[in-house]
Amino acid sequence: MLQWIGANLGTILICLVLLAIVTFIILYLVRQKKQGKSSCGCNCAHCAMHGSCHNIK
Repeated sequence: MLQWIGANLGTILICLVLLAIVTFIILYLVRQKKQGKSSCGCNCAHCAMHGSCHNIK
């Protein structure tokens, strides 16, 4: 088992770094969503979800 870990240490470390980056991105997007922010570009005329994205005031 230790021999396999030693042979694949580089791959394991890269996978862990990528997993951490993806986790931080997801947490950032969840926090943004909870604060009421979104990644919407507000070009609703060309959007398929133009009727359900923003509250009509």
